[in-house]
Amino acid sequence: MPKNLFRLFAVLAVFAALAATPLFAKDAPAKQDDQATATATVGDDGDTSDTFKQLTLFSDVLERVRADYVDPVTDKKLIENALNGMLSALDPHSSYMNKEQFADMQTQTRGEFGGLGIEVTMENGIVKVVSPIDDTPAAKAGLQPGDLITHLDGKIITDFTLDQAVDRMRGAPGTKITLTIRRGGLTGHPFDVTLTRAIIKVQSVKWEAKDDIAYIRITSFDEQTQPGLEQALDEANKKIGKRLIGYVIDLRNNPGGLLDEAVSVAGTFLPAGDEVVSTRGRHKDDDQSFVAKGGDQTHGLPIAVLINGGSASASEIVAGALQDHKRAILIGTKSFGKGSVQTIIPVQGGGAIRLTTARYYTPSGRSIQALGIEPDIVVQPAKLERIAMGPGLHEADLKGALSNPTLKNGKAPKPEDADQTDGDLDLDGMPADDDAKDKGKDKDGKKPAPFDYQLARALDLIHGLHLFEVQQGK
Repeated sequence: MPKNLFRLFAVLAVFAALAATPLFAKDAPAKQDDQATATATVGDDGDTSDTFKQLTLFSDVLERVRADYVDPVTDKKLIENALNGMLSALDPHSSYMNKEQFADMQTQTRGEFGGLGIEVTMENGIVKVVSPIDDTPAAKAGLQPGDLITHLDGKIITDFTLDQAVDRMRGAPGTKITLTIRRGGLTGHPFDVTLTRAIIKVQSVKWEAKDDIAYIRITSFDEQTQPGLEQALDEANKKIGKRLIGYVIDLRNNPGGLLDEAVSVAGTFLPAGDEVVSTRGRHKDDDQSFVAKGGDQTHGLPIAVLINGGSASASEIVAGALQDHKRAILIGTKSFGKGSVQTIIPVQGGGAIRLTTARYYTPSGRSIQALGIEPDIVVQPAKLERIAMGPGLHEADLKGALSNPTLKNGKAPKPEDADQTDGDLDLDGMPADDDAKDKGKDKDGKKPAPFDYQLARALDLIHGLHLFEVQQGK
């Protein structure tokens, strides 16, 4: 094809596609990751001639690369890279997905996908870990929120876009990849971690009884999250029954997901009609407010929510809504600070664009973009150890000490309404079964989980709130 004719064809094709196809249609069958509605048209500033000049420049560069690059390169690859460059230069969360990447994203929102089980973003050309997903190769290898990935199989990460890096980390189950990690920023000492890829089946909601408290862990917001939460609440009511005094909702290292699921989850703990979140975009007509539906399914029992630097996006929506409505007390450390909304918009050829279309605001009207949500009670991760102490001296040890007239059969009576249980922890916050601990096993013969100081403090809080309510006669 003659060069001039090719250039004219490229300009007209790109210009026609942009002019004829809106970037978002309200009835588009789009999967939405923190969804919102927005519209945009070519040449909002009215200067279509300048737009045409820029498209001419684009076609000139495209033609030059196509004709003279040292190795043959397909038009498809050039166009896809150009689209991805255009979008990723806007902000860390906008990108282009080809047909295969779009299919992978749709699979991921259904709760099953292949790879390492790690949520990442890009910061100054370096891939940054938002959070590892529970029970995945990344989590088992000890990757942490804030870790920087500088190399993949020895190749520097700056050679890739974010989507290319994610594609490279995915692969056939059973295959290995080596990640070079810096912890504590770029000045941290680099170390290699070799991971084996696996099919990642995300169970987004898990729960267990901590004696009289229901501990519910939400790892992500996909299509299975709300059904999983409802099942957990139902099982907790059946297992704990009338002894149930409150809930701990664990959103630590939850990277987010679907906005609809976040609104639904928050609505499980709020009265019907309470605002959960609002979104504001470029066009006022597209601003939206999302409210709770169905009513509080926890009957007003106390709630503690655990957050940390890996709590992002949809998990921040839930935490912010419960905090603003004073429905829960937030414990832990400051959240990630992703306060933007991405819309997944299908485009020609089977691909899609992930486009930032709005910012979201908590019910009180605050934006947490780049700020994060501050917990009500700051609790840093910590390790505890017992301090060896002698037996000490008590009144009863003194010679001639008076007897206690309230003793029955040599035992002191228990306060009528005292909260005697402390979940899986004793009053010192350490594993309760010393003999089992010394053998490296718990009382069921299993290896005990690492002590979770933040969770222990959340359980303490629920017990404290329950005790206060009992004393107040509620």
